[in-house]
Amino acid sequence: MYYDLNYLIFMLPAIILSVWAQYKVKSAYNKYSKIPNSRGLTGESAARAVLSAHGIANVKIEHISGSLTDHFSPSENIIRLSDGVYGHASIAAVCIAAHEAGHAVQHAEGYVPNKIRSSIIPVASITSKLSTPLILAGFFLSDTLIWVGIALYSLAVLVYLVTLPVEFDASRRALATIKSTYMLDEQEYSGAKKVLTAAAMTYVASALTALIQFLRLLLIVSGRRRD
Repeated sequence: MYYDLNYLIFMLPAIILSVWAQYKVKSAYNKYSKIPNSRGLTGESAARAVLSAHGIANVKIEHISGSLTDHFSPSENIIRLSDGVYGHASIAAVCIAAHEAGHAVQHAEGYVPNKIRSSIIPVASITSKLSTPLILAGFFLSDTLIWVGIALYSLAVLVYLVTLPVEFDASRRALATIKSTYMLDEQEYSGAKKVLTAAAMTYVASALTALIQFLRLLLIVSGRRRD
């Protein structure tokens, strides 16, 4: 119980931020997904408009089922938009689709943080799965295994940290294009900014959680060595 309580206290800032960020993004999305934009732009047409504004014509835009399952697949060069975004003409649909198109623009322009993230993810997806068993085994066998596990986990932490500039930049590109091409009026633009800002905080929360967990592991191992 003692260690469980310590863990809770240690992780409390990240837990609070995560809960708050999830609440804000759901609240903002629920609000602005029900408000139509004045130009009647669907998510699909908004994504295409962002691509066109940057001279990109080779990216496909497809519909995918689910809620907030929107994403850009760099390996396939496809933007996939969810049920509430692809064919909907809401403020939320426009800004979410524009954000995913922002990722496509990053890919086309060779945005460096995005390239770093893409190169790390395949390795980190494997090392993150190996890190926990190694760390647990190390507590019974050898501190060396713990350090190896922590080193592997650090790659996953790096992915979370590199994701922050990638996501913030995609939103920046989306909002700049929305404004310069007059997709939304001033009041609608303010709503779009709130949706994307709320979404960005979920990535901040994830990065903070991973970083705190990483630091906690370092403190535990350091404490074992002193003992």
